[in-house]
Amino acid sequence: MNAIEIMALIVVVLGLVKMIVIFKNPKSWMGVVNFFFKKPKITMWVSAVLAVVTLWFLLQTFSIVQIFGVILFVMFLYLITFAAYSKELMQMVTKMLKDKHMLRRAMLPIVIWTALMLWALYALFL
Repeated sequence: MNAIEIMALIVVVLGLVKMIVIFKNPKSWMGVVNFFFKKPKITMWVSAVLAVVTLWFLLQTFSIVQIFGVILFVMFLYLITFAAYSKELMQMVTKMLKDKHMLRRAMLPIVIWTALMLWALYALFL
């Protein structure tokens, strides 16, 4: 198996484990959620490092433009999921927008997304 096949297998295994756990005992999944979000700064930085490593492997095979095509697909999948909880999501977004420190708290993902989007635009038009 190559690196991308291993990454795909990781996604499949984690997804299946999550579905099995949620179907058997949905409340038990909160232990996993609590583990990852108990320390959000650590979760953000570890995720950023893992994203860089993953991106490096993806770029061995795909262009940044192709990766953005996949991102669009994943965005639609997330939209399907979030639409099922639109009322709760709107309450959360409203609360977030009232947070005077929202931009500071989201600076890492803002910087990452901005850099990636500029890179994709550069690859598309220059």
